[in-house]
Amino acid sequence: MNNLSENIRLQVFVVLVGGLLLVAKFMAFLLTNSNAILTDALESIINVVAGAFSLYSLMLSARPRDENHPYGHGKIEFVAATLEGSLILVAGSAIILKSVFNLIKPIPLYQLDLGIVLIAATGVINYGVGYVTERKGKQNNSLVLTAGGKHLKTDAYSTAGILIGLLLIYLTGMVWLDSVVAIAFGLMIGYTGYRILRSSIAGIMDEADYDLLKRIVSVLNENRRANWIDIHNLRVIKYGSTLHIDCHLTVPWYLNVMEAHDEVEAVATVIREKIDPSIELFVHTDPCIAPSCAVCTKDGCNSRIKPFQEKVEWEFDKVIADRKHGTY
Repeated sequence: MNNLSENIRLQVFVVLVGGLLLVAKFMAFLLTNSNAILTDALESIINVVAGAFSLYSLMLSARPRDENHPYGHGKIEFVAATLEGSLILVAGSAIILKSVFNLIKPIPLYQLDLGIVLIAATGVINYGVGYVTERKGKQNNSLVLTAGGKHLKTDAYSTAGILIGLLLIYLTGMVWLDSVVAIAFGLMIGYTGYRILRSSIAGIMDEADYDLLKRIVSVLNENRRANWIDIHNLRVIKYGSTLHIDCHLTVPWYLNVMEAHDEVEAVATVIREKIDPSIELFVHTDPCIAPSCAVCTKDGCNSRIKPFQEKVEWEFDKVIADRKHGTY
């Protein structure tokens, strides 16, 4: 809950700064009549609109779970990121269309020196805010902040490229370069929108996060106990900043309910300490079977049917499959 409050405060700051930068960029456009600067200004509109919706989504996802939303409201973060990605794609397309038109019918530029100063200042501020936002988003496992931070940093990179183009125009007087620079960065903005859209749709569709799954498998391998004969059918579902993990844990068949529960709690403790303390786990216990003996390292087992052969490292492909180690 503390992380969510921190996320909300940071997003309020992002929206306020975005509003001020939007005003500065449109001032620069009105002064210069530059398509390249308009590129920056249009993206700032997207920043503010998407930032406001992201703020709403963070406030909604901070609500406690209820009867209608037993897993909480975290999925709204994916919807917010989807909107942001879509708006960025639209902005990139609009920039390209206008710039192509102005290549055919060039327009004069004015006061480029003043426009360059204003755009340079907004670029530095954008990068700083984006860096802090993305870092905090990764720390708090928030897709909204991470996507927003990446967007702001990309905006700053595009501003840097636009500045180079504006300087060339200022020094050479080649006005057509303005539209060429705008087209190039319109394509870059569109690709950024695609990546954000792709990531958010993956979250909505519960696409497997292989990097996270591999990290979990590695942690479990490093901290496995003798009674953890096997872990399989491992799945991770993201609800905004909250992770839900399901898996099957194979334990000796003769453990009583309390003993099996203790092993489940041990698995949960390891994952929360090594991965994320807010993770929710649902662990189903399975009894060991005859093929399990070959890979079971437990000493002094009076119920062993087959001799121990070798300790098997839990492999990613097998841990996510719905099949016990030892049966392959």
